[in-house]
Amino acid sequence: MQHMNPLLNSSDTEHKFITIGEIMLRLTPPNYEKIRTATSFEASYGGSEANIALALANLGVDSTFFTVVPNNSLGKSAVRMLRSNDVHCTPVILSTPEQTPTHRLGSYYLETGYGIRASKVIYDRQHSAITEFDFSSLDLHELLDGFTWLHLGGITPALSQNCRRLTIDCLKVAKEKGITVSFDGNFRSKLWTWDEARDFCTECLPYIDVLLGIEPFHLWKDENDHSKGDVKDGVPLQPSYEQQDEVFQAFVAKYPNIQCIARHVRYAHSGSENSLKAFLWYENHTFESKLFTFNILDRVGGGDAFASGLIYAMMHGYKPMDMANFAVASSAIKHTIRGDANITDEVDSIRNLMNMNYDIKR
Repeated sequence: MQHMNPLLNSSDTEHKFITIGEIMLRLTPPNYEKIRTATSFEASYGGSEANIALALANLGVDSTFFTVVPNNSLGKSAVRMLRSNDVHCTPVILSTPEQTPTHRLGSYYLETGYGIRASKVIYDRQHSAITEFDFSSLDLHELLDGFTWLHLGGITPALSQNCRRLTIDCLKVAKEKGITVSFDGNFRSKLWTWDEARDFCTECLPYIDVLLGIEPFHLWKDENDHSKGDVKDGVPLQPSYEQQDEVFQAFVAKYPNIQCIARHVRYAHSGSENSLKAFLWYENHTFESKLFTFNILDRVGGGDAFASGLIYAMMHGYKPMDMANFAVASSAIKHTIRGDANITDEVDSIRNLMNMNYDIKR
């Protein structure tokens, strides 16, 4: 029997999307409690790449997720959650104890911030199944066959050497097959050092079509004399249009394979109220989105929602300014949803927010 996503019946894109990464068990104390005093935890599942696959599937995009999870109840539960959101999980490997000796699903604890208190994350993902699996026998040409879009990021390669090799090998195969590749640097200081991240993610740049974020990547002013610094040195977290345009131009001058660069800029007024906007380079021009201000229910996954929004907009041929605004609106609306992923299943909901239309839909 062929399993179909019923949402695809109304899809107006021929794209087939696949992403590769780790899915984790997320444990969160209820009611903004602190981890050290919590007596119960709410369980859910998430992970950067899985969040993007889930968000796109809910919007009707044909989305597939590849990972390795242990063949036990936790691993099966994570896969079940993805399938319940119309994500294809056929390639997922349910590993045996022989294949992944520690035989565990990665997890993380989220302490949700409130007001002036910031959120906090504690990872427990060492020796998870995806980090121990030997990918050398995996046929990547077969895995990626038939897909038009591959998304990867900087979190999975931070987990282990075999995940780094998998990432680079997938990028090379995708380039051979003519698959559009998007990549989100997504630096996590608890997983590897800044220099490790920059060295590896810079290796990926020649294979990337759509770049999300401007770090962690080397962009030397002089390749022969690194003492002159990086083009991004001194650029603030909330740059001006001119500062951002200069960085974008430097990226595409060195890596002409890049067709689009996007980054969101966050203004944190408190742990419960933020503003977001985006800069987008596309078709030789830099665009600046509207500024969205909102209260936060759950911040985790906001960057992934931005990525999924951009990918959706590009797949559907949006104009550049609409691409930027749709991506930011996708991120903003995610902040109002509990859990890791943007489960919004109505494009019009995001477009209404994009146009700052807050009326009740009856």
